[in-house]
Amino acid sequence: MTPNKSNNYCCGGGGGFLQSGYTEERRAYGKIKFDQIIETGADYCITGCHNCHAQVHDIGHHFGGSYGTVHVWTLICLSLGILGPNERAYLGDDLKEVDVFHPETSLF
Repeated sequence: MTPNKSNNYCCGGGGGFLQSGYTEERRAYGKIKFDQIIETGADYCITGCHNCHAQVHDIGHHFGGSYGTVHVWTLICLSLGILGPNERAYLGDDLKEVDVFHPETSLF
């Protein structure tokens, strides 16, 4: 995304704003992040915290985005083969049935 790192835009859901009750204001601010995500053309937006996940998911739905929103820990658990079926709710059809960990090929 551009800008990125320390110059990146906030999604608009942090600092308690997600629970503040100012939904339209939160979404209006989040439109900056939505446009930034859409510009990447990505199928998924990976988020690091619950507030970002909920906000990025909400603005995607509200503004008609086609990307999925997943927690980084969801992808870590998926890669380790420990993501349960009920924890796959935010994964698209391309990832819902993936079981990456193969103990028979493990070195341990």
